[in-house]
This record gives sequence, C-alpha cells and structure tokens, in this order.
Amino acid sequence: MAKISGRRPGRAAARLAAAAITAALVVTGASAASAADVGDAPLFSLQGIDSSGAAYHYTPVGDGTLEKRVEFPGNFSGLAFVGQVDHNADNVADGRWQLGTSGNLWYYAADNSDAVKVGYGWDTYNTVVSVGQFGGAEAGDLLARDKKGDVYLYLGYGDGKVTKRLKVGYGWDIYTQIAGNGDLSGDGKNDIVARDKSGVLWLYKGTGNQKAPYAKRTKIGSGWNQYNTLFAAGDLTMDGRTDLVARNSKGELYLYEGTGDAAAPFKPKSLIGTSGWNSYRLFF
Repeated sequence: MAKISGRRPGRAAARLAAAAITAALVVTGASAASAADVGDAPLFSLQGIDSSGAAYHYTPVGDGTLEKRVEFPGNFSGLAFVGQVDHNADNVADGRWQLGTSGNLWYYAADNSDAVKVGYGWDTYNTVVSVGQFGGAEAGDLLARDKKGDVYLYLGYGDGKVTKRLKVGYGWDIYTQIAGNGDLSGDGKNDIVARDKSGVLWLYKGTGNQKAPYAKRTKIGSGWNQYNTLFAAGDLTMDGRTDLVARNSKGELYLYEGTGDAAAPFKPKSLIGTSGWNSYRLFF
C-alpha cells in the first residue's frame, strides 16, 4: 500500500463511485475492474448483517456520514465472520471471506467466479480479522486468535486461498476487540488496534515482516469499554486515511477519523448514526 500523503479532494467523486460499485460487487460478484485506482486507503463502504440474516450496505458520502442503506439480495444467516479484502493494493475490495459457524471458511471473489473453500476447523478461533497486506506481500492476509489467546497469521495468495498458519503471538485473550484493515500510522504498512478488558486501546504498528508482523504495542486511549463493537471500515472520509467505527450499547455509531499519526491515530469521535445500529450482529 502506498504511503499516506494527505487529502485528494479532486478524487472524491471517483472514490464515492467506487464505494457504491464495490459495495455491490462484494456481494453480487460482478467485475471490479472499473473501480480501481481510488486512493491510498481501503474504500470498502460500511456493511452489516442483522439478526435475521439480511445484509445491507451504506455508501460513504465523503465527510464521514453515510447514505441511506441498501439491502443485498439473499440471506446471510449462520456466519461467524465476514471480511472484505483488497488483494492488489488498489484500495477496492476484490472479494470477501465468509466463516460459517460450522468452522468452514469460504472465499467469494468479486469476478463472479465460483466460491472457493479455504479451510475447515476455523471454529477453533473466537476472532478473525481481515487485516489487508500484513505479512509483507501484496495480497490480503487473515489474523486469527484462538480460545487460548494465541494469534496466527495466514498469508494470502491473492485468490482467496491462504498459507498454513504462522504463530505470531500469545496472551491475546486479554483483548475483547481487535480491528484493522489499513495504515493507521502513515508509514505505508497496515496496522491493528486491540482493546483490553479495562477499556484501554492499543496500537500495534505493522512491520511488513511475516514472522513478526507487528511492533511492540503503544497505548492510544482509554474508556473504550463504552463500545460493544469496534470495526475498521476503511476510508469513510475520502481523505486517504483509514478510519475506525465504534458502536455503543444504545445503538449509536461513532466515527474515529484517521490522522496518519501513530502518536494520535484518531481525531475526536463524531456521531454518524443516532440509533438502531444494534440491529447488526456483524459488520464487514
């Protein structure tokens, strides 16, 4: 992923169009070729699955707010995880991984090709995150934490399939939320954040080294236990920087706009959804 270099207002229209296209592509399976070259941070739009299995997408307006939701056809019940992924660093989703409650992991490409079974036994994990290019190669990767707190990295091949797992950490059962799919520190490498049980938020800067993919953690905030969900939705403000979305128990949705500064990676929160967001059990 290219290094973050600030706002590109002249490209906002293209990025907005790509958001709408990609949101449709990632579920319907149409071609993504026309949506390429849209900026320096992943632009995935915000998508969610409710308790009935209905899926919706929200296209970003460009100022952090969202357009009215649009429902996808079909039913998405029985899923434990859905993660969008950009394999070629053009910041547009090339497909999505779907993990069923049975433990089978599938990949659905955006080119309308047949679904690919990636693996089985993934129900051993209680957290799976699509972290983008985390291991140093171009394709998107997966990070998974098991019930013991051990963390594993799966390197992506670019077609949805992944390598055998690499153990990259332990003791991560101290965290209640893990999120990330983009560069939060402005160095061109993807990062992740993790919230511990006391509500402290920690930044793990990516290294680009598959054997040690993140640096020593740094504290970036406290009081994050007010939220029941943290989610990296890509770039919702069209400024080329990755943002974070948080939902509280009242169903309010907040945007933490990315700064590209590792010392203070987020601006103060802004309310982008006043109520009703607790209807979603998964965001992707």
